[in-house]
Amino acid sequence: MPTSYGAEHMNQTITAPTVRPFGKLRDGRDASLFTLKVPGGWQTTITNYGAIVTSLCVPQEHGEPVDIVLGFESLDGYLDGHPYFGAICGRVGNRIANGLFSMDDTSYKVAQNNGHNHLHGGVVGFDKQLWKATPRVSEKGPTLDLELLSPHGDEGYPGRLHSKVTYTLTPDGELWVEMESTTDTPTIVNLVHHTYWNIAGQATNDIKNHTLQAHADRYLPLDKGGIPTGILRDVEGTPFDFRFSSKAQSNLGEVIRTLTPSPEGAEKGGVDHCLVIDDWKPDGALRPAVTLTDPASGRSLDILTDQPGIQVYTGNYLDSSLTGKSGTTYKQHAAICLETECFPDAINQTDWHGEWPSTRLSPGETYKHTMVHRFTTGY
Repeated sequence: MPTSYGAEHMNQTITAPTVRPFGKLRDGRDASLFTLKVPGGWQTTITNYGAIVTSLCVPQEHGEPVDIVLGFESLDGYLDGHPYFGAICGRVGNRIANGLFSMDDTSYKVAQNNGHNHLHGGVVGFDKQLWKATPRVSEKGPTLDLELLSPHGDEGYPGRLHSKVTYTLTPDGELWVEMESTTDTPTIVNLVHHTYWNIAGQATNDIKNHTLQAHADRYLPLDKGGIPTGILRDVEGTPFDFRFSSKAQSNLGEVIRTLTPSPEGAEKGGVDHCLVIDDWKPDGALRPAVTLTDPASGRSLDILTDQPGIQVYTGNYLDSSLTGKSGTTYKQHAAICLETECFPDAINQTDWHGEWPSTRLSPGETYKHTMVHRFTTGY
C-alpha cells in the first residue's frame, strides 16, 4: 500500500518493491528479482538468491542514473561462481583460522575453503541459499525482508539458526541493511554484506582514483593467511592511515601501489584488512565508519554501522575472468568492498573477549547488525 511522506518529501509516493522472475536454480527452484525504487532516480535491485544486491542506481544531474554495483544481468552469472558480489555472507563472514573453533569445551570444524582457513560461511554459505522474500513498505521506504533457516550442522556450525535481512531504500537514497539472527543452541554468527562498490560507475572498472577516509585510528595486522595476529595497531605511519585528520594519502591507487604482495598487503597486492571503528561501544548506536569519494563525479558514499570493525577489500583477486553488466570484464581493483563486521576470527582471539564481541550467540539472545549506506550525488 502506498505511503505518503511529510513536507521534506512532498508529493512523493512510496510503493512496495516490485518483483519479476530472475531465473531457475540448478535444482529447478525459481529465483526472483525485486526492485526498490523511490522518486528522483534512486533504485536498487535485490535477488532472493544469496540476498544479493545486483544493482544500485544513483541519479545524475544530466543523463540516466549510474549503476555503482558490480554484478551480473542474469541469475546464471551468480550460479556459475563469483567472489560474493553483493551477497550476505554467513553464518560467519570473513575468516576462521584453520576452520576450527571451540565453545563450552566442544570443538567444531567448518570447511577450509580459503587455503587452511574458513571463509564467508563455507562451501555453500548464505550467499548460495534461496531466501524467503517479503516485499513491503516500511516507515523508511520500500523494504524487502529476506529470511533463512540454517539447520543444525549446516556447514559444520552448531545450532538451528534463523536469520533475517531487511533491505530498505529511503526517499533520500540511503540503503539500509539490517541483519539479525537467533539460535536454539550456542553457535557463532557474523553476517557480512559484501557489495562491490565503484561509485564512478561499475562499467568504469577501476577504483584507483577513488579516495577513502575512515573513522579508524587502529587496524588489525594479519598473518600470511589473512588471519588477525591479535594486535590492534595504530594506523599512524602505515598505508592504513585513512583518518580524516591525517595528511597521509587516501587515494586508493597510491595505497594499492604501496601494499605490494606481502603479509601486510594482500597476497595479490592491495588492502584486505579490518579497520577498528573509533569510539565503538556495544550500545547498538550507529557510528560513522568510512567515506568513499569519486573526485571526478563528486559522488560519495558514507557508511554508518553499529559494528566494531569494517573490512576494506580493494578487489585484489578480480582477474578479468568475469564479465558482468554492460559487458564489463572486471579487472583487478575494479571495485571496493566495505564490510562492517565483528572482527575476523574473533571466536579464537581470546584476548579480545570481554572488550570486543566474540561472535558467540546463545539461545534467548538476538544477534543484530545494522549498516547504512548514505550517498551524495555530486550535483
